[in-house]
Amino acid sequence: MTLKPEPETTKPLVLEHVPSFINVPVNVKLKDIENQINTLLKGLIYEDKTIEDDNIEIKVWKQAPITILNDRGSASERIKTILPLKAIIKYRIGTQTMGVNLYKTSEFNLNGVVTLTSDIGLSNWKLKSKTHITNLEWKESPSMVVYGKNLPVTYLVNPAIKMFRADIEKSIDDAIEASMDFKPNVLEAIEKLTVPFKMNDDYESWLRIVPIEVYSTDAQLKNDKVLLQMGMKCHMETVIGDQPVSKFDAKSIVLKPVAKMPNHVTSNIIAVSTYQDASKIITKNFSGEEFGSGTKKVTVKKVDIWHKEGKMVIALDVNGSVNGTIYLQGMPLYDGLKKEIYFNDLDYVLDTKSKLLRTANWLAKGLILKKIQENCRYSIQSNLDEGKKTMLSYLSNYAPIPGVFVNGTMEDIDFQKIELTNNAILAFLKVKGNISVTVDGLK
Repeated sequence: MTLKPEPETTKPLVLEHVPSFINVPVNVKLKDIENQINTLLKGLIYEDKTIEDDNIEIKVWKQAPITILNDRGSASERIKTILPLKAIIKYRIGTQTMGVNLYKTSEFNLNGVVTLTSDIGLSNWKLKSKTHITNLEWKESPSMVVYGKNLPVTYLVNPAIKMFRADIEKSIDDAIEASMDFKPNVLEAIEKLTVPFKMNDDYESWLRIVPIEVYSTDAQLKNDKVLLQMGMKCHMETVIGDQPVSKFDAKSIVLKPVAKMPNHVTSNIIAVSTYQDASKIITKNFSGEEFGSGTKKVTVKKVDIWHKEGKMVIALDVNGSVNGTIYLQGMPLYDGLKKEIYFNDLDYVLDTKSKLLRTANWLAKGLILKKIQENCRYSIQSNLDEGKKTMLSYLSNYAPIPGVFVNGTMEDIDFQKIELTNNAILAFLKVKGNISVTVDGLK
């Protein structure tokens, strides 16, 4: 009777991969910006209460919702803001002589539309704008008598625009900055993506994304959207065992400006084959097979495999000229063409070999061992298909939170290496492709 090489327990396996890049394009509709600005910018937007300095007193209100458009006629990428306004204007003429007030004051209500254009950019997670008034049109032009002449009020008021121009421009810039803070939305999306998710239901294999840095190009205007090409440099870790904790730390993530965004991603799939499943497959391979010659033959009734000192132990229960269990050992390899796990240099465990040399020398010969070895292989194509299917389910409009969508593609799978744990063979395979995380609008 040969001695059984007892299985050993291996430590939990954690594999860190080379950095990957996940594309995070942020698309914000101009309508979203318009809604946000209208929420923030209400009522009185400018007031000049002092009439003594320049003989004019002005109050300006937002009269109707602001409209945000793409300023397609401009040479550069700009947004156009149309601000309907109402103004109450007090204008006085006259003088004060020897303490006698000879002023005459008139009050007018005017309706008009201010058109502003804004250059846009990105700074510290926020959309920044530089806004200028480009046009002011009054809907009516009442007149008043000034020194015997009938002058339109707008003729008197327009020179005063310079007094409230800067205030209105600043109001628009402040509203855009306050409403277009991307940090909460982007970080929330990243946080959801970094929660480890299970890649295999039958075995505890988890994919964990660990952010390193976040990059962004400058803001661009395209049709009715503001586009930000953001990207996340990260590690993709595969953890075997219990569900790992997320390594997301919002405080450590810094936004770095770049001119161009890389869009490739390298991830890893684990083809997990438990020893129990592998044993069943290999047992089927031996069905109806006899090994030996003449009257000296054995058949393999059952196969069990496990891990021992960095190698695989294969236990063969045999019947025939020899009855009992013989033990082989070797390191599994991977056949990329056939997508199979196989063994190239199987040998008998030392105790088994010495016993066979004394009692069944014919069974210990290399020719029979080679034939046995040919049956110790099995396809992991179904494992690969399952792993790829799992990954693709997260790359097909997957929405971790409302308004955030994950899409991507996967290219061919490249084999990396095989690792052994206490209860499974793990084939690590590199997958290239791209992942795009779209943040569609801001809440």
